[in-house]
Parts: sequence; structure tokens; C-alpha cells
Amino acid sequence: MSSWQNKRNFQIEAFKHKVVVDPKYAEKTWKILEHAIHEIYNHNASGLSFEELYRNAYNMVLHKFGEKLYSGLVATMTLHLQTMRKQVEVTHGSSFLEELNAKWTDHNQALQMIRDILMYMDRTFINNTQKTPVHELGLNLWRDNVIHSEKIRSRLLNTILELVFQERNGEVINRGLMRNIIKMLMDLGPLVYEEDFEKPFLDVSADFYRSESQEFIECSDCSEYLKKAERRLNEEIERVSHYLDARSESKITNVVEKEMIANHMSRLVHMENSGLVKMLLDDKFEDLGRMYNLFRRVPEGLSTIRNVMTSHIRETGKQLVTDPEKSKNPVEFVESLLEKRDKYDKIISTAFVNDKTFQNALNSSFEYFINLNPRSPEYISLFVDDKLRKWLKGVKEEEIEVILDKVMMLFRYLQEKDVFEKYYKQHLAKRLLSGKTVSDDAERSLIVKLKTECGYQFTSKLEGMFTDMKTSQDTMQAFYSAYGTELANGPTLVVQVLTTGSWPAQPNVTCNLPSELSLPCEKFHAHYLGTHTGRRLSWQTNMGTADLRATFGNGQKYELNVSTYQMCVLMLFNNAEFLSYRDIEQATEIISADLKRCLQSLACVKGKNVLRKEPMSKDIAEDDVFSVNDKFTSKLRKVKIGTVAAQKESEPEKQETRQKVEEDRKPQIEAAIVRIMKSRRVLDHNNIIAEVTKQLQSRFLANPGEIKKRIESLIERDFLERDNTDRRLYRYLA
Repeated sequence: MSSWQNKRNFQIEAFKHKVVVDPKYAEKTWKILEHAIHEIYNHNASGLSFEELYRNAYNMVLHKFGEKLYSGLVATMTLHLQTMRKQVEVTHGSSFLEELNAKWTDHNQALQMIRDILMYMDRTFINNTQKTPVHELGLNLWRDNVIHSEKIRSRLLNTILELVFQERNGEVINRGLMRNIIKMLMDLGPLVYEEDFEKPFLDVSADFYRSESQEFIECSDCSEYLKKAERRLNEEIERVSHYLDARSESKITNVVEKEMIANHMSRLVHMENSGLVKMLLDDKFEDLGRMYNLFRRVPEGLSTIRNVMTSHIRETGKQLVTDPEKSKNPVEFVESLLEKRDKYDKIISTAFVNDKTFQNALNSSFEYFINLNPRSPEYISLFVDDKLRKWLKGVKEEEIEVILDKVMMLFRYLQEKDVFEKYYKQHLAKRLLSGKTVSDDAERSLIVKLKTECGYQFTSKLEGMFTDMKTSQDTMQAFYSAYGTELANGPTLVVQVLTTGSWPAQPNVTCNLPSELSLPCEKFHAHYLGTHTGRRLSWQTNMGTADLRATFGNGQKYELNVSTYQMCVLMLFNNAEFLSYRDIEQATEIISADLKRCLQSLACVKGKNVLRKEPMSKDIAEDDVFSVNDKFTSKLRKVKIGTVAAQKESEPEKQETRQKVEEDRKPQIEAAIVRIMKSRRVLDHNNIIAEVTKQLQSRFLANPGEIKKRIESLIERDFLERDNTDRRLYRYLA
């Protein structure tokens, strides 16, 4: 027989007799529990058996006396809380909060013990009957019997607000006590905290800061006021971290921001002798940063700063570019622009944390005022010319790139980029032909930057100029290989052969070269045309230079670096001691304006006056007489004599350049119109104007009147036609 068969089956059965509960059981048991609650509130809990009390509460619930237990608990706790309330009410002064905090601590400790005793009721009876759990019940009873009592509620709020007021005025308060009291309100629920404290606190704070800000602004300058506002804001943030609900931070900071910043923004930025403009003028980075950080917290704050800054930059920029004194020197003019740009770049990066909206405002301001001066493209090109001629000597590559990037920044602001191109080409040509460019790498770097900005078409001719210079070197090597022996005893000739389309158009000038140069010039002419069929050569003597060896009366020998015109003049004195202006003009046939500048540079510049003029004056007259200055001396053996010339264009030259630019624009406008119409086939007048302007804005700002003329021209040449019904509508003719 197996072992499981020996096992006996057990069964638990219910009692056969009925259990009779003592009719007074509930009352007796409750009395025990009631006494325990009294003892807990009276700090005599050490003598209680919590295990026995838990069992009693358990049995009451088990025997369906949960309601009696719950209602008894409410009554007993209410009784004790009313006693506590009276004890709090009779306190005076600063002991009020201390007593309230002490009673709150006692109640919390008692509540914890009571909840442990009644844990079974919490889990079963309360859960089944949807009544308030013991802990929450204790908080509600505290709220209703103590905090919301008639004599405590308003007194509590006023006491807390008074302490906050004292702290705002620099007095030291008991932050630990404040933290406990505020936490009590938070523990009683968000509604209690908000209604009994937060809302009144925010209202009182608004009144306080409204009054204080008015007082501050009447007696402080902008910088001082912003420091006070910043300090107040930080104080409120600190106050929240010490004893307020973290969710109150945004609310109280909004109050401070509104009353101390938003309501006074306009007055602050426009304060005389201390507002935003004064800060910008004096580079007050710290104050500007403080203003930015405070104003960014309020609606329209940054736009207020931005608008005032933009207005100031535009006004001062306009004064700069329209100032006749500033316009006298193009290099100083551009340097002033760069200084202004550097100044505001530093302000935006340091004080305004590189805010893109401020960068955009700065860019639009510069674009506005730079284009107020029609000579800005010319001046920027002259600035580049100055730097690439002399400034870059000994300068590191990184510094060169910085200055070129700054030039490109100004270039981007120009609406008439084609005007800059025209001048830049002229200046580059002079640098290349005179050998005065300091760095080919710098020249090419700028062209690459222009190409990146505006495309290949913009720089193709500039690159062609460099190609010509290289090709000319090869041409001269071939020439001297063929004629070197024959020309060995004569002057050395170096010719730059320039492609007409790549270089600035030059007038056909007359200049009689010295007889010593006739042979090599004729030989080169024949050699070049012999090796290049179908080409024409014309001499541009106004663009050349020469090196002469000169011996003066005191036996001093010098090497003079001069222009071709100056060479022609000086070599006349090999055969004559005195020559009048008319004699020189007749012998050289140089046009009057160029000849006068040439003679000025030879006779009127101190330290370079290799000729003597009678009578002595700064200007050249037609009856002046010239001779070699026998007393000429120089510390240098090689003397470079520049041509006295206006750095800027004269008014007629400016008009001529403008006319050339306008002529160059015509085919570009026509090409844009044809491209647009070829794509769209039919388009109305206003849309053509808008599209053409948009397409050409990277090079220049097209004039609507000129666009209209180009449309008329294209209609005459049968590229376009007007619609028969709507005369403002154009059709493309394939």
C-alpha cells in the first residue's frame, strides 16, 4: 500500500454555535481608542501598546463598527484642534508663527501615529465607503479648524506678508520658520497655498514694486535703475528657493518684470545722458548686457532695444557718410565705417550674446546708410587699393584675410556692386601695371571672395588681367631671345600686352616717346604682330613706368622711378637747360591736365623736386619755366616719384564712370527680361519689374524707368509684344 493512501483528509468547518458579541463591545473598544488619541495629542504615547490598539481598531471594523470609529475619530481630532487653535490665537507678536508651527508639528506627529493605528480602517472601510483617508482627513480638519478660523486666517496672511516686506527692506527674518509655515500651506493642497497666500502675495508684491520702481526711476540714472531691478529680480528668485513653492518663481518674476521693466522700458532706453544711446556711445558693455538680459524677459523688450539701436546706428551712419570732411579721404572714410562696424560687432557679441536679430538689424542699418553716399563703391575700392599697395608689407596672412573679409562685408552692403567692380578693375590695373601690388596671393584671395559672392561673370575680367600679366612675361622672354643682342646697348623695354576686353577702357592718348625708345618699340611691334596674326597694338603710355639713371650738378647719381610721362619730360633736359611749359607740351604732346600733374610731381613735391620751376608755386601755369634742380639730394639712392593726382575721381570723371556703368547695365537688364519672358511667356508690367529687380539685385539696384526703356527697346526689336487687349501685358516672341 502506497504512502498517500495512509494520509487522512482534513476539512475545516465553521463553528456549530453562533458567536455572540458583547452589546457594549463597540463602546468599550472606542473608549480605549479615544483615550489613546487623547494621550497621543497630550504627548503621552510612550505608555501605549500600538499592537493592541491596532487590534482593537481592526476588530471594530471587522464587526461592522467602522462608521462609529470614523465619526469618533473626526469628533476627537476636531476637539483637540479647537484646543490648539485657541492656544495659537492667544499668542502675541512673533510667537504667533512659532506657536502655529509647533502645533502643526504636533498635529502631524499625532496624525502619523493615528494613521498607523487605523491602517486597517484606511484600507477597507474608507476604501469601500469612499470616505476621506485618515491622513487627508487630518489635514482637512487642520485647515478648517485652525488655518481657516476667523482669527487666524487673516492674521497668518498679514504676518507672512509683513515678514516678506521686512526682508525686502533689508531686515533679517527667520527663513526656516517661514519655510515651515509655507510648506504647511502647500501640504494642505494647491488651492490653500494659492488662495490663502500666493494670490495676495502677488498682488501686494505688484503694489510694492510699482511704488518702488516709480521712486527708483525718479532718482536714478538708467544704469543704476537696471542694477536695482536686477537685484530685486534675483532676490525674488532666491526667496522662492528658500521658502516658497518653486511654481511661484515664474509668477513673482513676472510681477517684478512687469512693474520694474515693462512699464518703464521706453523711459529707460530714452533716458538723457544715461539711456541706451549713451551706453552705445560709451561702450558700456556690462550695462548693455544687463539691459539685454532684463528686457528679454518682457514682451517687446528686445524689439525696444533693437529699434532704438537701429535708429541710432542709422542716424550716426548717415552723418558719417554725408559728412564732407569725412569724404575728403576715402581711406579714412572706409576705416571709419569699419571702426563703426567693429564697435557694434563687439557690442552684439559681448552684450547681446550674438543675437541674430540684432545682427540683422546692424546689417540692414549699414546697408541703409552706406548706399546714401553714391561714392561708397569707389571709396571701398580705393581703400582696398591703399591696403594692397603698401599696408600689407610684413603683415601676416591671417591679418590679411581679416582685412579682406571686412572689405567683403562692406561690399555685401553695396546695392551697386557693378560700380565697385568698375572702380576695382581700374585700381587693380594700375597696381598690376605699376608693379605696386604687395601680394599676388592677397589680390587673388580677394578675387576668389568676390567670385564666391557674385559668381564667375563678376570676376572673369579680373582673372583675365592676371592671365595677361603672366602671358606678357612669356612674350618678353621670346622677344629678347630674338632681339636681345641687337638691343643690348639700348634701354631695356618691358611691355605688358593687355587684352582690350579684360582691362578698363583707356582713352587713345598721344605722347611722343624719346628717340632712344623708338627702335625697341618698333622692333617689339613687328615681333608681336609677326607671331600673333589678326591683332592690333596701340601704346598706352599713360599707364607705363620707367627707371632712369640721373646725375645732378653736385655729381650725385640717383635712380629715379617715374611714370612714362615723367620720363618723357625728364629726358628733354638731356638736350636743354631751360624749357617752358609750352616747350614741354609741344615736344611731348601730352594732354594738358596730365602734363600739369606730371610737372607738379617733378617740381613741387618736397624731397622729390628733381626739377626747379620759375616762378615757384604749387600750381602749374602756362608761362612757367623749368630746369634741372642741381641742388637735388636724397638719402635714398632709388627715388620713387609718384604722380600728383586726385585720389578720388573729379566730377567729370565721376559722371563719365557713371555713364559707362549705366551703359553696361542696359544689356544686363535686357538679358534678364528675355530670360524671364522666355520662361513665363506672358507677364504683366509690374511683375516684370519685380522679377528683373530681384534677378539683378546681386549686382545693382535696377531703375524701374530704365527697365521700362529696355522693354520698349525689346518690343522694337521684336523680342516682345504687347497684348492687344491689355496694354500692360507682354508676350514673348520666340
